[in-house]
Amino acid sequence: MAGIALTDRQRLDWLRLIRSESVGPRTFRSLMNRFGGAAAALDALPDIARQAGRRLRLCSPSEAEREMVALERLGGVFLAMGEAGYPTALQAIDTAPPLIAVIGQAQVLARPAVALVGSRNASAAGLKFAGRLARELGEAGFAITSGLARGIDTAAHEASLGSGTIAVLAGGLDQPYPPENLPLLARLQEQGAAISEMPLGWVPRGRDFPRRNRIVSGLSLGTVVVEAARKSGSLITARFANEQGRLVFAVPGSPLDPRAEGGNHLIREGAILCAEAAHIIEALAPLLAADPAAAHRGSQLWDALPAEEEPLWDELDLPDIAPAPRAPAALGDPPLRQAEPAAAGDSASAPPPDLLELIGLAPLSLDDLVRASARPARDVSRALLELELSGAVLRHPGGSVSRAL
Repeated sequence: MAGIALTDRQRLDWLRLIRSESVGPRTFRSLMNRFGGAAAALDALPDIARQAGRRLRLCSPSEAEREMVALERLGGVFLAMGEAGYPTALQAIDTAPPLIAVIGQAQVLARPAVALVGSRNASAAGLKFAGRLARELGEAGFAITSGLARGIDTAAHEASLGSGTIAVLAGGLDQPYPPENLPLLARLQEQGAAISEMPLGWVPRGRDFPRRNRIVSGLSLGTVVVEAARKSGSLITARFANEQGRLVFAVPGSPLDPRAEGGNHLIREGAILCAEAAHIIEALAPLLAADPAAAHRGSQLWDALPAEEEPLWDELDLPDIAPAPRAPAALGDPPLRQAEPAAAGDSASAPPPDLLELIGLAPLSLDDLVRASARPARDVSRALLELELSGAVLRHPGGSVSRAL
């Protein structure tokens, strides 16, 4: 499909096909190859479904037209796989979305990218380090990709606002999750972009977050896990990156900190240790002169996904396509439903994270803790005193604090 330029009618047909019931990326590609175009595939799909003993609901022209008009009102565009502007690295994965909706500066999608992911309940040290990595990678010419989640994702996006960042949403572009990151989403569009494969109005569900994660890694030459528990959605992103042939990096941490378990595990399994941005830049340097689509250097950190795990799509069962990919629940929070609940149950006015969650085993200055918590210094000092008296934190020379063992 390389080098195509869709007409308006073809774009509408592509959108109708991918929005039809039980048509995921692999079914879409199979139908396009078999029938030569989306219009012919749509005509043939009801008969194919009947032969398989199913009845499928096709997306109507009016539904697709309404979505296209709504995206245009948001200032967005649809990019089709194979068109100029569609990210080359993303197109190389076998589950590349046929269409992506983009708002912001679409040209940032052409830049080499690095994904920064990690814990939503990150420590202040983790947030600070993620910001440092994002800034230094941005200065080196990389776009920063992440999933707009709380914690590490937010820190990565905020630190790369000036150099270019890409947010991948699990729901529609008008349904950002978590909702308190709506202002961040608006700001990042000034020099970056937000993308989604999901329809406008789509509120993300549990299985949509692994879908998003494979796009985060697919856009990027390398994925960096800054902080992650042993069972974490960030490890799902790392696993997808490895299966896509991309480099996987992990930031080491104290073996006594649960938020370091995931990264330490990745390093033990063969991920590249990352203690500074230079480690990423040096590893990716040989790939920058090559086509990102050819950058298949994954180290096969894990075996194939177990068959009993949940498919990411309810694909139509066609004989000439591979089974739908499955969510790597062994590394995720089966969890993702618990780790990232439906957006409808969230609040835009969530309180700041608990101070103890921001404090790790490494000494942290009061100034850094105040910045990370977004609380007044007086309140932080009072809370620290209570934590110190309870034995939860230790005070160090110079006023820094760390979590007690």
